[in-house]
Amino acid sequence: MFTVNGTTIVDYPRFQHRGLLLDTSRHFLDVSIIKQNLLAMSQSKFNVFHWHIVDDQSFPYTSNNFPDMATMGAYDSKHIYTQDQIAEIIEFARILGIRVIPEFDSPGHSQSWGKSIKDLLTKCYSSGKPNGQYGPIDPSLETSYGFLSKFFAEIAKVFPDHYVHLGGDEVNFDCWKSNPNITAFMKQKDFGTDYAKLEEYYMQRLLDIVSGVKKGYMIWQEVVDNGAKISKETIVEIYKNEAYMYHVFLTTLKGYRTVLQACWYLDLIKYGVQWPAFYSCDPHDFFGTAEQKKLVIGGETCMWGEYVDNTNVLSRTWPRASVVAERLWSAQNVKDANAAAPRLEEHRCRMIKRGFPAEAVNGPGYCSQEYSIHEPV
Repeated sequence: MFTVNGTTIVDYPRFQHRGLLLDTSRHFLDVSIIKQNLLAMSQSKFNVFHWHIVDDQSFPYTSNNFPDMATMGAYDSKHIYTQDQIAEIIEFARILGIRVIPEFDSPGHSQSWGKSIKDLLTKCYSSGKPNGQYGPIDPSLETSYGFLSKFFAEIAKVFPDHYVHLGGDEVNFDCWKSNPNITAFMKQKDFGTDYAKLEEYYMQRLLDIVSGVKKGYMIWQEVVDNGAKISKETIVEIYKNEAYMYHVFLTTLKGYRTVLQACWYLDLIKYGVQWPAFYSCDPHDFFGTAEQKKLVIGGETCMWGEYVDNTNVLSRTWPRASVVAERLWSAQNVKDANAAAPRLEEHRCRMIKRGFPAEAVNGPGYCSQEYSIHEPV
């Protein structure tokens, strides 16, 4: 006779969107590092990899239709992702139960795009003449939308997830204001001097292009903050850390599905125990109706790439990202940081045992198996 102990575990995620952003434009990250990060994500129950793949600084995505964008926009020929490598990352993530949502941010954050695509960026003027500087994508030219149509038709095929992140943040209007052709375009469209309307015009054209290739889209909150009228199918990501819960309230009040990022910047580091602030941030911590709170579909933590590369991105991300993962997975009443501290310490040691360089986050202590690397040759 055998006796078997029966145990029932009831566990399920509180939020459907549990994401982590990596930035591969400011510093390039090797495919092996991205895979290691995906493994760590899966072990903390993250299910969305937000791949901020390109930005002003570099364009490492190798496009089939526009190969010169990587040739001229990447740091060099070694700092690119080929189509095979991108497919490899997407498949690796899929096996782990992780979606890959790429971000191609425009009309700002696009300086690297303009190195190869003629007349894509706005020419900036001083004293009535071009000054050699370039601003955001030029929204007054039909050629801009022709390029975007062909580019996003490709992106729709390369990245199988339904969603693509279209950015829309931090658009500096100064260059647009300086350009006489855009001034004439504004007059033609009856926009007056409201450049937020010009941004809205661009974003709506872009959203229509992306809808046309059967993709859904995410955007940064700035598009909505500036009063743009966009489809209710849009997912809005709250990233500004000033009064962010008020922005969650306003965005859901307008009927948009919302993802919170503003309180989970892993790249903003300081001395001491930092993670309890991440743990105390809750996407539902605002005075809204039950219907508004249903529109909050989750959150993302982020590791922007200005000061991380292959040497430190994993240690700086983990295990602090796991704190956000627990917040997005566990019930709302699981919020005692003192109770979470030993769990986090145990998880860190578990990660170290599995080969991840997870940094110390609780002060002095030890793991029974410490992290080690081979001595340099």
